[in-house]
Amino acid sequence: MYRFLLTPRWWGIHAFVVLAIPFCVFMGSWQLGRFEDRVETHQAAEEKPDPGKQAAVPLDELLPVDKETSGRPATATGRYAEQFVVPEREVDGKRGSYVLTLLRTDGGKALPVVRGWLPAGAKAPAAPPGEVTVTGALQASENPGTDGVHAGGGLPEGQLGMISAASLVNLVPYDVYDAWITLTASDSGMLPVPAVAPQGSGLDLKAFQNLGYTGEWFVFAGFVLFMWFRLIRREAEAARDLALGIAPEEIALAEPERPLGVGANSGSGSGSGSGSGSGS
Repeated sequence: MYRFLLTPRWWGIHAFVVLAIPFCVFMGSWQLGRFEDRVETHQAAEEKPDPGKQAAVPLDELLPVDKETSGRPATATGRYAEQFVVPEREVDGKRGSYVLTLLRTDGGKALPVVRGWLPAGAKAPAAPPGEVTVTGALQASENPGTDGVHAGGGLPEGQLGMISAASLVNLVPYDVYDAWITLTASDSGMLPVPAVAPQGSGLDLKAFQNLGYTGEWFVFAGFVLFMWFRLIRREAEAARDLALGIAPEEIALAEPERPLGVGANSGSGSGSGSGSGSGS
């Protein structure tokens, strides 16, 4: 009864099942590993001292920015140059703009400095003149996936949608650090912009997406196995019925027949009626 399992068609089904189940298990295990890595990173970050409470060090000692140096206080000396407004940014639940000014350092490179936050419509104050030394939390360059980034373009002149060296390189004629700082104490009455944790260092939505994908892949593996057994059972039942001479009945869609005697009764009735009439 199970000889059908050795047919070419079923060899193809077996091959699909043998390949699909390990693949689903592998992908589920990989997603689970990503979730566990994020959990370990989050726990390690909580055990470390707050980066903002560590002593400030020169900027060049903290570059390039990574999970270890992100948020660390950095110092830099230079003169303020071009200034930009970064719109549609939130601080304390209120929407407004960052005021970003480039600091030309002695080496010629410019460091993007977020001097503070202003409510929407407020005019950005001019940067202090002369040589200044700034201290702020070091941050990695933003990317299109960063919260609040306007990556679509089309902003007016003087506005910047994404704080990164890539977005500034075409706006200024000098090199820009692939990092930025947000001042610990803002000037000109602006609100300081709090530093954000580096991406992938906490239990964010992506971490729980990894956990959800883990469940989906394991469910797919179980579904493939379930459908394989179901197909075998159905094929075996069909083979058994065929061996017993039981074939599926064909359902004929015929028009309902008119009840017998309806026409005869009508005819006889009319005939008797006419006969009575003629007899009288």
